[in-house]
Amino acid sequence: MGKSELGQSGEDLVAEWLSSQGWRILGRRWRWRLGEIDLIAQQVNPALIAFVEVKTRRSGNWDLGGALAVTRSKQRKIILTAQHFLNAHPHLAEWPCRFDVALVKTGREGLSLGEYLPGAFEGEEL
Repeated sequence: MGKSELGQSGEDLVAEWLSSQGWRILGRRWRWRLGEIDLIAQQVNPALIAFVEVKTRRSGNWDLGGALAVTRSKQRKIILTAQHFLNAHPHLAEWPCRFDVALVKTGREGLSLGEYLPGAFEGEEL
């Protein structure tokens, strides 16, 4: 499985997990000229929009399962892209938002959700 396929599989796993937790997936790989958001999910009760960065890593990685790859620069791109998403969907602009990171592991047994970090970083601008 190539890097792109592995990433897509990790995103699929997290989308399925979020759906099983009662979230509605609003967007996948939502792109804007400055960035991309892997998953955008909506929870109705309590009202919340989550912009989710998914990192899928093979065992033995150097970046703590992908956590170190979500740098300040990457966070800023996600925040700006989230602002653009909300501008494009004004009916969601008043919803509370947060930025989550999902760390997916791959091993002999396949993919598994290693950690889900709600509110992993702040989007002060939103």
